[in-house]
Amino acid sequence: MDFIHNGLSGEIHIPGDKSISHRSIMFGSIAEGKTVVKNFLAGEDCLSTIACFKKLGVKIEREDQTVIIHGKGMDALKEPEEVLDVGNSGTTIRLIMGILSGRPFHSVLIGDSSIGKRPMTRVVGPLKEMGAKIEGRQSGEFTPLSVTGGELESITYTLPVASAQVKSAIILAGLQAKGTTKIIEPEKTRDHTERMIHAFGGKVTNDNGTISVEGGQSFKATNLIVPGDISSAAFFLAAGAIVPNSKIALKNVGLNPTRTGIIDVLQEMGAKMTIQPYERNGQEEPAGDIMIETSELKGVTIGGEMIPRLIDEIPIIALLSTQATGKTIIKDAQELKVKETNRIDTVVNELKKLGANIEATDDGMIIEGQTSLSGGSVQSYGDHRIGMMLSIASLISDGAIELYQPDAIAVSYPSFFDHIDHLLK
Repeated sequence: MDFIHNGLSGEIHIPGDKSISHRSIMFGSIAEGKTVVKNFLAGEDCLSTIACFKKLGVKIEREDQTVIIHGKGMDALKEPEEVLDVGNSGTTIRLIMGILSGRPFHSVLIGDSSIGKRPMTRVVGPLKEMGAKIEGRQSGEFTPLSVTGGELESITYTLPVASAQVKSAIILAGLQAKGTTKIIEPEKTRDHTERMIHAFGGKVTNDNGTISVEGGQSFKATNLIVPGDISSAAFFLAAGAIVPNSKIALKNVGLNPTRTGIIDVLQEMGAKMTIQPYERNGQEEPAGDIMIETSELKGVTIGGEMIPRLIDEIPIIALLSTQATGKTIIKDAQELKVKETNRIDTVVNELKKLGANIEATDDGMIIEGQTSLSGGSVQSYGDHRIGMMLSIASLISDGAIELYQPDAIAVSYPSFFDHIDHLLK
């Protein structure tokens, strides 16, 4: 991959948010009535969620970025005749476990080789505590997973690690349990599940980090417009800031405050950026347009409660940091070790191949900038965010970058390379 250009210019519409797209299918499937979802992300991960719910007996129609879900309520879900294959989607497997835990039938969950290496105990543990029967390799640590649901009891559970996926799985089980389920978060995580419950007419509360949900709720169908995924926008925000002579506009970007850590980091680094939020009511997902241009950046320290708000953006922040003056320290990011790859080691190893001055630590990385990047052969390891980060690196490298396994990018951003081409013209 070798781009010769005079900077990036123009505007692009960011594809729908992956987290919200997943949840729109799940809640549309357990609601009663016809739910219409627009700007749905038709990436492989979200299509895996659709495939799973079709196997659970839900009628779902899709045409490009519009999805129509004919829900008949939670009780209408049927025992699947086939194994539920989540592909590469950690969100699908962890959240659907919460739903299946309360259903009176048996299901088997599998995924690709990457999913087979990702730990599931943190979800399986609390769901078993509520009464679900879940078995898998190494005591339920790894797929394939066998889930036999039934009557669930409510629990009060303190998350050992801030995780929106674990929280959401427990909430989805709690909606089917007797009594009130409470989840205590060590740090605030993305709240798309809670907003989705409100959108479908349900109730969930958050009292200073304690999330409470009553069992036995039912949901009514609604219409949704999915905002653009800020985790996808992050790659072009970075490109706009570090590619010389660039000025770009990103349209309809989700601005949920639990997800905007990347914006805070860019502002702290000194990026030239303006944000125009759209008018929204309190329950809707906030969104807006972001303009960014080539900037002189400085190194920063990132850690603590900021990490859950930008965990998926750390690979691109590492690249940003190679072009910033001074040292950037990323800490408290142990969660990166259990993503699609061990993202700490992968980011460090691949950027080192391009000449970056970067070192791994137990919980993050240290990057010394400003460094010119050279060309070379790099690998996504099947991780979409690593693939996109390395593709953006090719826009500023002195030589050509050859990326192996670029197809992984289609998991979350099928139009990624088209959007690069558009901004280069």
